[in-house]
Amino acid sequence: MKFIAKTALTTGVVLASLAAPTALLAEYPERPVSFVVPWPPGDLEDVITRFIAEDFQAEYGVPTGVINRPGGGGGPFPGAIEVANAPADGYTIGSFIIAVPVVGPQIGIPELNPDPFVPLGNFLTYPFVIAAGADAPYDDMAGLAAYAQDHDVVLGHFGAPLVPTQVTLAAAAAMGFSYASDAAFDALDCNTLASGDVDVINTTLQLILPCLDDIKVLASIGGERISLTPDTPTVSELVPELDIALWNGLFVHRDTPQEARDRIIAVAQRTIASERVQQLAAETGALVYWQSADDAAAQITRDIATLGAIEQMLGQ
Repeated sequence: MKFIAKTALTTGVVLASLAAPTALLAEYPERPVSFVVPWPPGDLEDVITRFIAEDFQAEYGVPTGVINRPGGGGGPFPGAIEVANAPADGYTIGSFIIAVPVVGPQIGIPELNPDPFVPLGNFLTYPFVIAAGADAPYDDMAGLAAYAQDHDVVLGHFGAPLVPTQVTLAAAAAMGFSYASDAAFDALDCNTLASGDVDVINTTLQLILPCLDDIKVLASIGGERISLTPDTPTVSELVPELDIALWNGLFVHRDTPQEARDRIIAVAQRTIASERVQQLAAETGALVYWQSADDAAAQITRDIATLGAIEQMLGQ
């Protein structure tokens, strides 16, 4: 009996040891992981997401990369649809702006309604600005409002339904003017203004840093002034009802296993706290931080309410 028991025990140990590698191989992640950025390369969300992807690959030893999916005038929504249609296994992660969970479910896109995503955490508040060319005959929003009474002013933006565009249009309405026309672009940078295709753009400060001394920043969008343009007021200083932050975060399909979520979050938190990311924040005026999944979900709920107020201002 002792021999049989000992043999059974030994066999069990051997079997367990043989099974262990298989169990480890089945743990997430075991194959390539993709972060989807629904914009062209180069802006802050893209740069920081690449840092997270690099750290994820170093931590877990699987190929990890960033896939850029510009919307071609459709904003971030084509990229968001790609993430929504991917398997809910943690191998496709969205790096999304506020518009994806706040606007996406409300504009008739079946893949995004109901909202298929859950936040893992927000990590960036954009230094978003309203800017004009150096030769513009106005220096601030009040001057723009006066000029637009008798002149056509064309606005360039990332997409009509997106929050920065809605804030920009609502600010104009509150200040008694409107843009003669507007157009959507995948990128809004120094060349956009220099080309003369538009008169005013709403864009991230990162995209116009190379020509910051040669353009006019009329206002910023967010709860506080940008450190690189401290004399420029926020839109919410001019119109208090427009106090909304423009953030970016990581999202996965809501059916993604918690183990996968936790491992992505752990790496992202360390990346955001790293010296290279904090240095980037100092250089660009961005607010970089880690907002937990629960707090990010609460933020989305508040932002949906604020966007509703903005829509009322615009009579939508």
